[in-house]
Amino acid sequence: MDKVVTAGRALAGLTDGATLAVGGFGLCGIPATLIENLHRAGVTGLQVVSNNCGVEDWGLGILLADRRISRVTASYVGENKEFARQYLSGELEVELCPQGTLAERLRAGGCGIPAFFTPAGVGSQIADGGLPWRYAPDGSVAIASPPKEIREFRGIPYVLEEAIITDFALVAAAKGDRHGNLVFEKSAQNFNPLCAMAGRITVAEVQELVEPGELGPAEVHVPGVFVQHVVHAPDVEKRIEKTTVTEVGR
Repeated sequence: MDKVVTAGRALAGLTDGATLAVGGFGLCGIPATLIENLHRAGVTGLQVVSNNCGVEDWGLGILLADRRISRVTASYVGENKEFARQYLSGELEVELCPQGTLAERLRAGGCGIPAFFTPAGVGSQIADGGLPWRYAPDGSVAIASPPKEIREFRGIPYVLEEAIITDFALVAAAKGDRHGNLVFEKSAQNFNPLCAMAGRITVAEVQELVEPGELGPAEVHVPGVFVQHVVHAPDVEKRIEKTTVTEVGR
């Protein structure tokens, strides 16, 4: 089945209030083309699951700046000051969770596992509840995280974490074929394979489009069974989140 379509067609079913998993870590491996097209489409009220929310003028940051995102599930705030401002002023609901837990929640969703027990977060507000999800304008906590189930296994306490499944997932791959088999470049694997698995409808932008059969089985990081649409994006702008340089001769 040829899954290659335009970005507009791939995102046509993504409506206001949708849940959305987005691959990438900082600005590494983000589906910039798909995010730009989603921004132009004017969709709002998005509930996003992503490692972080990009920067003010790139990645998910462009959706955030236009108030298109209502809720974020992430592992850290990153370099996005607008993200922090909206969260602290009560404009944005934010669920922060440990990075490994977020990764496993996405993977579990893709594997059909509804929940799992992990030691990460035991003895903290992650398990006990009380983390501010949304602040009120006066700075008080309007919505706090609920307590989670704790169970002991072999005398060690574990906290129950629910899997994540989203309406859509947007990912970026270095290479992909028309059947949706994907290959990611080095550290751009980060959250992309996990998000691809967690979406009910997964859209992958690929920099290099190849024909079925050109990818060896051992090359494939995400099989096409997880991908519904492929968008060819050969000329994607790539940015560095924070540049650190050394003067020549020093």
